[in-house]
Amino acid sequence: MNKNSKGLQRAMTAPFTVWMAIFIIIPIALVLFYAFTDANGSFTLSNILSIWEYKSTYIVSIELAFVATIICLILAYPLAYSISRMKARHQQTMVLLVMLPMWMNFLIRTYAWMTILEDTGLINTLLKSFLTLFGYEFEGFAMINTNGAIVLGMVYNFLPYMILPIYTVLTKIDKSVIEAAKDLGANGFNVFTKVLLPQSVPGIISGITMVFVPAVSTFIISKLLGGGMTYLIGDIIENYFLGNTGEVNYNVGAALSLVLMVLILISMGIMNRFDKDAETSGGGLF
Repeated sequence: MNKNSKGLQRAMTAPFTVWMAIFIIIPIALVLFYAFTDANGSFTLSNILSIWEYKSTYIVSIELAFVATIICLILAYPLAYSISRMKARHQQTMVLLVMLPMWMNFLIRTYAWMTILEDTGLINTLLKSFLTLFGYEFEGFAMINTNGAIVLGMVYNFLPYMILPIYTVLTKIDKSVIEAAKDLGANGFNVFTKVLLPQSVPGIISGITMVFVPAVSTFIISKLLGGGMTYLIGDIIENYFLGNTGEVNYNVGAALSLVLMVLILISMGIMNRFDKDAETSGGGLF
């Protein structure tokens, strides 16, 4: 590569380098600085050590994010497969419908679920009206301000992030491979476990990562649909940075954020390891 080519390459990568420095490196550096300093700017480990007080909050956040991710995977895979087997023009329409909710503001979508799940919301109102016709008294289900409502909000908001990567991978699987497997005597279960599933692992891994990461760090969903009854780690971090509980403490908030980033990086590393193992092992019919 000559000097002109190297110069051109540097010029083309310069905007990306500046973008990385401004929006990634500098924010991470600030988080590290605040996490290991006190209000006076002196080095301390007290912020990191105080994380132990919030271990139960971390556990609840991981549990709810894990449940939401599994539900998204169960719902997304058959839907993504069905879309991938459609005609091209029908696939475009279905993908558009999947992406359509994402065009709406995240906050508005969550508020909409509040009106649906409230004690006087759409579901309870319809059930009460229906049962009243048959002479039954119905007080309504307690759906809002529960962990179930939080998981529902996570699934609804993040489901497209699971569908799209799985769909993208499944569309690349040649239909003739599936037909060949059936010609060799493989039933539907064998086709799924020996052909479809191994080849769709990259999409599954991407989907799990794209759903779990925002789910474990969310705070708006738990605040609106959980009603403040269940605190996630995102809620605690928000309180420290914005002072919603009367105390602004960037140092502890940064320490909590740092631990959350480490947990997310660990989970992404594990997912990438599974992805590499799947690529190297491959899959056979029998």
